Order: sequence, then structure tokens, then C-alpha cells
Amino acid sequence: MALSDKELLEMAQRLLAAASDREPIDPVTESYPEISIQEAYRIQVLTVDARLSQGREVVGKKIGLTSPAMQEMFGVDQPDYGHLLDDMLVYQGMEIKTSRLLQPRIEGEIAFVLEKDLTGPGITPVDVIRSTAGVMAALEIIDSRIKDWKIKIQDTVADNASSASFVLGTKLVSLVGLDLRRVGFVMTKNGRLACTGAGAAVLGNPVQSVAWLANRLADYGISLKAGEVILSGTPTAAVPVEAGDSIHLTVDRIGDVGCFFS
Repeated sequence: MALSDKELLEMAQRLLAAASDREPIDPVTESYPEISIQEAYRIQVLTVDARLSQGREVVGKKIGLTSPAMQEMFGVDQPDYGHLLDDMLVYQGMEIKTSRLLQPRIEGEIAFVLEKDLTGPGITPVDVIRSTAGVMAALEIIDSRIKDWKIKIQDTVADNASSASFVLGTKLVSLVGLDLRRVGFVMTKNGRLACTGAGAAVLGNPVQSVAWLANRLADYGISLKAGEVILSGTPTAAVPVEAGDSIHLTVDRIGDVGCFFS
């Protein structure tokens, strides 16, 4: 049975309260076992709309669960997407306060900065390349408002794809002549190797990941806009972090980015 508008709104309000109070809630799929992915996206939009009504702005989108490692970690079989808001951006080298997070983890990614709109359906990887001003090394801090990360695909979708914060590097690199499949990732935590990966693990190529997003958003009448930042997904598993941790990511031929947690 489809969820009513009242039930969708109530669940959105519970997720917003969990983030505000730093008290995770039981999975959405426990309250509504038959919830569809489409209904979960409707809950996501309601949470984003609530944030926009408070003065926030959408500055981009993120693609999650793109790699086999992440899909295996959370027991899902497809990517998802979420919205990036202006208060999620943390500048390179700045601290991230764990006091505003619940159960954070961190991922290394390639961020696309768009110079042209991308409106699906029918977007190809060539369209993505033509519409991209450049790419940057990025870190995404994911967090779940669901207890103990006990999530199914519907849970993370409703929870804005488990978004929390993101950090961008300081160098914008052209895609001309750059094969993102062969780009390597090395991430360290407190000076020790945490994980490695390659761009090919992100839906075969991060460019294809962005094309997937543009076409998926077309189902909801949403476009990727010029100037937006698109986090294309991580090739590795997410790494847990806590206060006192320092993270550094090097993306081959693209650049470095780092942050620390307090």
C-alpha cells in the first residue's frame, strides 16, 4: 500500500529531528516495510525543502553507493543520490566538529564542477565531459540518521543519501586527456594508509556515474545546473572517523585534499 502524504511528511520530520537532536532513529523500512524507492525520494525532497525554507541553498548533488565495496558494505544493489547544501561545504584544511554528527564515516571522491546544465534523459558520458569545467579531489563525510547504519536502499535514499559534509581540494583540473578510469586514490587516516582505489570502481568511470545521475534525476524533473558540484562516488569502502582524526586524500593527476575532526 502506498504511503500517504501525511506519513511521508511525518517520516521526513523524524529524520530532520534526528539530525537536529543527534538521536538516530529506527530504520524507515522497519516503520514502513513496503516503502518504495520512489516514496523514499519523496521523503528526501521533503527534508531538503524544509532546509531550503530555513535559508539554505542547493549547491550540488552527490552520487552514493557507486562501488562494489560500498554496495557490499550496506547490502544494496544500486546507486543513489542526494542533495548538497551550502552549509555542508567545509573548506580545505578546516576542522569538522563531530559534535554535530552522529556516526560519521569518510570517503575519497572526484568532484565535478559543471559549467553547463545537464538535463536528462539521454545524457551520455560525452555530454558530461563537454559540460564540465573541471574536476577536483574531494572528501565526503557521510552520516546516518538511522541507528547503527542498519540501512536498506530506501533508508539511505530517504535520509538524503546519508549526506553530512564535503571538502573540496584547491585545484581544478580539465578533463581533456584525463582518463578517470585509471586515476588512483590513496587515503590516509592519522598518517596511516586507510584505503586505496581506482576510478574504474565508480560505475566503470566517474564520468558514467555523473551521466547516470543526470538521467536518474530526469525521472523527477530535476536537472544538474551550471556551477553545481557533483560528487561522483567513492571507489572504496567508507572509513569511520571520530574526534582527533586527520584525513588526507591524494587523487592521481588531480590533487590533494584534507581535513581533521575535533
